[in-house]
Amino acid sequence: MERLLAIFSLSDYEALGFFLFVWAAYTLLTDASFLRPRSIAAAMERQRQRWFEEAFRRDLRILDTGILQILMSGMNMFASTSIIVIGGLFAAMGYSEALAGAVARVPFAAASSPEQLTVKLAVLLAIFIYAFFKFAWAIRLSHYCAILLGGFGNPMGEPSEADRQRVAAAARLNTLCGLHFNRGIRAIFFGLATVGWFISPVFYVLSTLFILGIVARREFGSAAAAAVKSL
Repeated sequence: MERLLAIFSLSDYEALGFFLFVWAAYTLLTDASFLRPRSIAAAMERQRQRWFEEAFRRDLRILDTGILQILMSGMNMFASTSIIVIGGLFAAMGYSEALAGAVARVPFAAASSPEQLTVKLAVLLAIFIYAFFKFAWAIRLSHYCAILLGGFGNPMGEPSEADRQRVAAAARLNTLCGLHFNRGIRAIFFGLATVGWFISPVFYVLSTLFILGIVARREFGSAAAAAVKSL
């Protein structure tokens, strides 16, 4: 443990701590605070509920299964990409000495030892492993949602209490699927900020703030968010 602490300077640990704090705080504020109702994710929750209410009223639900297939294909793509990145990072850790020399030639980059570069790659690896698990769970939830959709009954007449519960459960599963998918996407964004650590601790802080501005604007202040929240 002491050897690990001695690898980096205090500024490196401060930059890493700042990154982790920003990521955790933003996730908490977006997913479980008073700001959540203002987010595009919360607005889409209402649309997901409406989607499954309308799906129950349809006699043929080919449209709904098609939408689920489109959503799952996107999640599969991100999960596959995460696996490729994870494999690349594992391979890069075996060439830390050569990479340290390459990073040192980058303008404004602080020199990094092979040990420092290995730890930085390990942090980036952990982020993409986290993203993969989020995507994989989102795919699993979408499968459960499709099964509940397949169990929707005859839309003729007033829905029973059991029908309403099934619709609510399917919409809830779909919402949880979107939540975990969003967290996986968010991990990739913040993983890109971690690339700044390979340059310097100061650049790591700046890249973290830059990514924070991008994800916050898209979640709360983008034209897409305004369009969905207006419904």
